[in-house]
Amino acid sequence: MTRRISLDRMHSNTFFSRTVPGLTWASAAALFLAGFCATALAAPQARAQDAPVRTINEEITAFAFGPGGHIAFAVRHVYKSKHYVMERDDIWAEGPDGRRRRLLNSEKFILGEGAFSYGVDSFRWSRDGRRILAELFTTRALDGDDRPHDQMLLLMLDSDGKELKTPSPEFQVTDATGGGWMDGGQTVLYLSETVKPRLLFSILSAHPGTGPDAPAKARHSALFNGRTFVDACFDPAHNLVFAVERDRNLSGPPRLQRFDLNQETDTELATLGNFSGGLSLSPSGTKAAYYIDREVLEIRDLAAPNRAARVRIGLGEYQWAPDEKHILLRRSAEKKSAELDWIDLPPLAPILPRKDKDAEEDDTIPVTEVEFHSILHGLLFRDFQISPDGRFLAVVPPGKHNLVIYPLPPR
Repeated sequence: MTRRISLDRMHSNTFFSRTVPGLTWASAAALFLAGFCATALAAPQARAQDAPVRTINEEITAFAFGPGGHIAFAVRHVYKSKHYVMERDDIWAEGPDGRRRRLLNSEKFILGEGAFSYGVDSFRWSRDGRRILAELFTTRALDGDDRPHDQMLLLMLDSDGKELKTPSPEFQVTDATGGGWMDGGQTVLYLSETVKPRLLFSILSAHPGTGPDAPAKARHSALFNGRTFVDACFDPAHNLVFAVERDRNLSGPPRLQRFDLNQETDTELATLGNFSGGLSLSPSGTKAAYYIDREVLEIRDLAAPNRAARVRIGLGEYQWAPDEKHILLRRSAEKKSAELDWIDLPPLAPILPRKDKDAEEDDTIPVTEVEFHSILHGLLFRDFQISPDGRFLAVVPPGKHNLVIYPLPPR
């Protein structure tokens, strides 16, 4: 009997009209002419928006822009053996000239003993574009056990596809998520689950080499004296870590912290009333955004943490615009298709003093109601990403799941 080792984590226009009371033939003709002219004037912009600059016609499971217009992407493959059906991803990189090279051949990739499947969840490039970090969700069948065993794994590659390893199997970077390159691409920082299920994490480091004789430190090289966090993001340009810390008992409030890896210092930036995930840095690294609940996103000035703003946008995936005055939002759960909307961010303002001494510090931050400005004609997309230089937008539509790259639509 054939068993399937699957990856559960992966993966017409309508016209209408209505009658307007009191509309004469002449006024109707005028409205028609005005509408025709407006459509004609808008047509070149619409056509330009519809024309992609690049298309990768594969079944894409994950992708990420790198420096200089390069892009890494994973292509889903299904393999059948005598007893199993296995899903695995090939990993490719493509340059701005369209030249493509395969970094990982899934048929030749070995992950321990026995049958296994894996899918790529995400990619991270080093700042110099010479190294790529792939976050894999793996599942395998063990002998005598019908229940699949799942695990997260970080795969470290150089830009030629050579796997970067620690010197022995016990140093393999497993049970890891949210990784990023630091130290000029010499160190990988990542989150490792401390309190299940995904309540608290430790921040660990790995130092990959290029062979069995390369120097490397043990996988479980924990940072920050065993402190625990609910989320973290990394600023490789300045070797900084920003993290939301909580104690192991989850009794104290979440605290936004900054860790300077060069100076070996840490600074508490703010005590947060609530935190619901989605921590990210603006392109300049001067602001942070995060959800405080399932509706409201908070933006905070990292140099002056007493300045903040809130917007009601609903829970979803978002990315900063290059000007840091807008975000691009997909209002849906992870890997679920939805339209993309520009959101205008309000200016940051000083947090007012508390009227009630027992109230949370940030209770006085007003919540701004915003408009949603749909792009790409309101079509649905499963994934999206803005390029580091802010020039392009890559999207994965539902259905075929190919990768389409457009000039970034203006707000």
